[in-house]
Amino acid sequence: MSIGCRDLRVSAGGRELVSVPALDIPAGETLAVLGPNGAGKSTLLRALAHLGTASRTGTVLLDGQAATTAGLRRAVAAVLQRPVLQRTTVLDNAAAGLRLRGVRRGEARRRAGPWLDALGVAHLATRNARTLSGGEAQRVAIARALAVAPRVLLLDEPFTGLDATTRTDLLADLRAALDRQDAAVLLVTHDREEARALAQRTALLVNGEIRQLGPTAEVLDAPADLECATLLGFTTQLPPALTGQDGMLVARPERCSPLDDSTPPPPDTVVAAGVLRRAVPLGGATRLDVDTATGPVTAVTTADVTFTPGSPIRIAIAPEHLRTCAPAAAPDAPSRNG
Repeated sequence: MSIGCRDLRVSAGGRELVSVPALDIPAGETLAVLGPNGAGKSTLLRALAHLGTASRTGTVLLDGQAATTAGLRRAVAAVLQRPVLQRTTVLDNAAAGLRLRGVRRGEARRRAGPWLDALGVAHLATRNARTLSGGEAQRVAIARALAVAPRVLLLDEPFTGLDATTRTDLLADLRAALDRQDAAVLLVTHDREEARALAQRTALLVNGEIRQLGPTAEVLDAPADLECATLLGFTTQLPPALTGQDGMLVARPERCSPLDDSTPPPPDTVVAAGVLRRAVPLGGATRLDVDTATGPVTAVTTADVTFTPGSPIRIAIAPEHLRTCAPAAAPDAPSRNG
């Protein structure tokens, strides 16, 4: 089953939070919606599920047909940022979605058990769910959603608040679990590595609008404009006045290297000259903030740094690490947030 929308608009308090002319997620595909805080990501997810009290216009589609709220309840399972678990065992929590769909208790437990195993928490089946850690609770919530064999799965930043090791392990387990499903999956995230790990396609949501949509690898490596570039980590931004080249060039700071006065830049390398404002150790790397004639430039390097604040410095970026971006679109309405 596919899920999508046409002319979907969500507003609250007299402000438009989300405006999406068209979006489609076919069965078997994971689409990541990537955006900064306040972009409207969760608002979009809730609108697609007919959740929440915000005003909504337009049409949500299931298999190309206008969806009813009852139809969405049958087709959709959702995992939210903060899992809500009942004061009962882990196994009964994993079976809760099936029980709500009328499945007998024993059968619901039997069908939920393998998903606890797939998510690495089968050994906790008899524990009270309220005693779980955050990562364990999120695994149970995902198992509960997958146990109902949803035709549509909505994941609202399911890795929020998890430590790095737990997050990495859960990403791997969730990727394997999704490969066993044929659901249309929408993943809301602000982390591009989560999108890279889980999603075949990625949409960049900026100020409530989808600014860019395509295969994940292509979107993450080729921002359409400066706001998309910032979202994707291309925060070193070099205007034509600084580089002498056509168009705004952008790069990730970790792809930018400092040059001393005696080192000539390699052929075709773009060089930005300025004055070092500060050097900040980051544990294994150093961030260099450089003031240029057209604004700040940042580099992150693992090389030994001998420059001191106030000294001249050149930042070099190899051509394969540069992208050309269009300017950010001028706003034609008050800023949205969601």
